[in-house]
Amino acid sequence: MFAHGLVAILPCNDLDASEAFYNRLGFSRGERPADGEEDTYRILSDGKGGALHLTDAVEGWLVPGRNPFGLYLYTVEVDQLAARFVGETVERHGPEDKPWGMYEFSLSDPDQTLVRVGCPIRLRA
Repeated sequence: MFAHGLVAILPCNDLDASEAFYNRLGFSRGERPADGEEDTYRILSDGKGGALHLTDAVEGWLVPGRNPFGLYLYTVEVDQLAARFVGETVERHGPEDKPWGMYEFSLSDPDQTLVRVGCPIRLRA
């Protein structure tokens, strides 16, 4: 069955480093290219409906300290994922209730893409 959806295509300076980062958030690649095939585009999923495409960035596109991209991962597993990134979150103390009604934390991926991970406060157990 094919599900309707919208997926971000994220440019990356180092596909291996970016893939490893998103692996820690529960995303993995299904199919890998055959030996000798170009490996410049990777499709990741978390098996729960989340998907992300990674592609090689055009040289000079991602300038350190000026990455305009951001992603939001909606999940009820906020605390479990935050535990994988202790000391790496933007809010050094970990997840917190935000004034906009979300329980979340933020990360920077290897290219300084802002990645927020959260769920509505009302859904917390």
